[in-house]
Amino acid sequence: MLDWLPENVSTYGGRIDFFFYVIYYITAGVFFLVAGAMIYFLVKYRHREGRRAVYSHGNTTLEWIWTSATTVAMLVLALVSKPLWGEIKQSRPAPDVQVRVAGKQFNWQIVYPGPDAQFDTADDYQIDNDLHVPVDAVVHVHLSSLDVIHSFFVPQLRLKQDAVPGHNITAWFQATKPGVYEIPCAELCGFGHSGMKGTLYVDTKEDYDAWVQQTWPPAEEEAAPADLAPAENEQ
Repeated sequence: MLDWLPENVSTYGGRIDFFFYVIYYITAGVFFLVAGAMIYFLVKYRHREGRRAVYSHGNTTLEWIWTSATTVAMLVLALVSKPLWGEIKQSRPAPDVQVRVAGKQFNWQIVYPGPDAQFDTADDYQIDNDLHVPVDAVVHVHLSSLDVIHSFFVPQLRLKQDAVPGHNITAWFQATKPGVYEIPCAELCGFGHSGMKGTLYVDTKEDYDAWVQQTWPPAEEEAAPADLAPAENEQ
């Protein structure tokens, strides 16, 4: 198979790649078949002195064959890919980490729920464009938009989901390899669209724990009160 796709670091990316290659090879085969037929007919029916053109209304049998073949191929692809679509879009696994990501011209506004794991509380942490997650964790990304349509895209995760004003859409992923990956906006959203890029940090457990400690430092323990009672004089 071709290997020009970005490296896959997602649990479901391999199956997405499989269907991509299947569709690619089907369309490539049809392209060469049609192009070859066109070249053949151009040569076979080229202009020749003394030969008159013949009118043909077409071939109904051939039309039925290629229409039926296309219909069957589309139905088979739809039925075979439906379980994967359902897993990604409908039956999401329970999250280990949740974040809110709001697209705005021209940044990704990211909100972490904090140690209490609840949004809209005092320990929420908001930052633009930097998304930290631990490797092998199921991450739910709650997408929205503050202005126009954006598209949250991480090629290595095979994840692309529109962020639509007025809608909250949940996407999920489980990254299998630590690394730093770009989060471009994949929907034309204005004059600064090309510069709308975030960064996904897939950290090892140790690095992620260190980032959490740095972002939410533990409260310092209060010092024990000094013993202010005067010592009794010896008799």
